[in-house]
Amino acid sequence: MSYAVKEIHYTLQGEGARTGRAAVFCRFTGCNLWSGREQDRATAQCPFCDTDFIGTDGHGGGTFDTAEKLAKTIAAYWTGNDVGGDVENDAGTATAKPYVVFTGGEPLLQLDEILIKALQVLDFEVAIETNGTLPAPPGVDWICVSPKAGTAQVQTTGHELKVIFPQEGFDPLTLSGQAFANRFIQPMDMLGDDAASQVNLDACIAFCRDNPAWRLSLQTHKLLGIP
Repeated sequence: MSYAVKEIHYTLQGEGARTGRAAVFCRFTGCNLWSGREQDRATAQCPFCDTDFIGTDGHGGGTFDTAEKLAKTIAAYWTGNDVGGDVENDAGTATAKPYVVFTGGEPLLQLDEILIKALQVLDFEVAIETNGTLPAPPGVDWICVSPKAGTAQVQTTGHELKVIFPQEGFDPLTLSGQAFANRFIQPMDMLGDDAASQVNLDACIAFCRDNPAWRLSLQTHKLLGIP
């Protein structure tokens, strides 16, 4: 199997339970909920997506014909130094271990057990950020599911549930029975409409106040201006 990658970069995780952790982000091309083309946004199952996942022309992007080649490329982006061994925090994070986050689009259209094993041989901890409509392959170390309204959620277990809020016709409390240790509400980015984005943030704050099992997640990478 070959892998089509939009971009690879070394940065800090900006959202959710592992906010602030150093990570290599590998963004795959393609998604099963939106084509990525603006002319299709209005009819997409995920019309609020804020990501460019079309093509392989991003920084570090390309087509990789083996898992080993992609794994070695990802490893070359990791520049962190292990100066004190693994350190556990309250999210169970081994903060000194090399860490890769697969995202998209929808990463589970491409991520497979062969690539996961190739990265783990290189001592990487492997994470995904998925819409949950496809099952995760064995071996993923950290699963973050962000379900979308009107879609069939297949991946109902993991480490982190992150709901973009609000979504019409979608009540996050219907997910309360799912087995996730961390539950987050994240305000929908209204793509340049600051007033509407503030309304969504206020709604998220109110939701978390009313439902203390859920925590607020912000896109801190956008606030900090880092990729």
